[in-house]
Amino acid sequence: MTTTHSLTDIVLWTALITPMQEDGSVDFNSLTRLAHEQQNAGNGLLILGSTGEALALSIDDQKAVVEHICALALDVPIMVGVGGCNLAQQRQWIAFCNEQAIDAYLLGAPLYAKPGPRGQHQWFNALLDESRFPCMLYNVPKRAAVSLAPEVLAQLQSHPNCWALKEASGDIDSFEQYRTAAPELAIFSGDDALIPYYGQAGAAGLVSVAANVWPQATNRFVQLSLQGQSHNAFMYWRDAVAALFHVSNPIPSKCLLHALRRISTPTLRAPLTHQEIDDMQLLLRAHDSITSWHSTQV
Repeated sequence: MTTTHSLTDIVLWTALITPMQEDGSVDFNSLTRLAHEQQNAGNGLLILGSTGEALALSIDDQKAVVEHICALALDVPIMVGVGGCNLAQQRQWIAFCNEQAIDAYLLGAPLYAKPGPRGQHQWFNALLDESRFPCMLYNVPKRAAVSLAPEVLAQLQSHPNCWALKEASGDIDSFEQYRTAAPELAIFSGDDALIPYYGQAGAAGLVSVAANVWPQATNRFVQLSLQGQSHNAFMYWRDAVAALFHVSNPIPSKCLLHALRRISTPTLRAPLTHQEIDDMQLLLRAHDSITSWHSTQV
């Protein structure tokens, strides 16, 4: 397999939810609709990268999702999430995905184990070696319980498969440290609300949750942020993003997409549940706000 799409043209990657039926099985019809929405907006697709959700899927489910999305032959690149804490299993997962029509990987830090710099280097280097496609490393200390050491990024940046970093620490100082350690590496914000700041600090774009619900509006917001022109939009987006994260991601996104009749159910697999949300008004107000803002941009 070879990469079929240009990664450098994509400033917005959508961490696509995995829609489900009420029994918890994957809703492939809804998945198809969501994928086409993202294609129509020109957004790259990150599948099985929605935090806290992909790991609840069986390996057979994960394979089925990848094969289904690849069979759609979309006009935008596809990135596949790699996450967990078992290196042998992750290498097997990459070996499977290497044979699919994908374009890139998101390599998550090992969960729970809290490795030091040497362990981090060994983990990421092994996954980079296994891959046949460009890889975006993922710094997410709130989930992994450890931050990617800047010196490790400096060492890994020369690997031929190391293409980018998703920086989701929520700390601008950390972003600057990574920029200094790996000045040629593309760094994407992993926090929707921080893209105006990261954009001015030299970010290449955003890996987004909000784009699930607002694919075209989020793309516009990212473009404005990278151009330093997002100040008038920030108030809208700050409140909307807060609504999308007032309980664990991707619960609010799924509930809102269901309320908008764009997926058939808001179902998630345990330990996540849509029952965390009792009142949809906060999310519906956020939707109205972003829809109103985007109508002024067209």
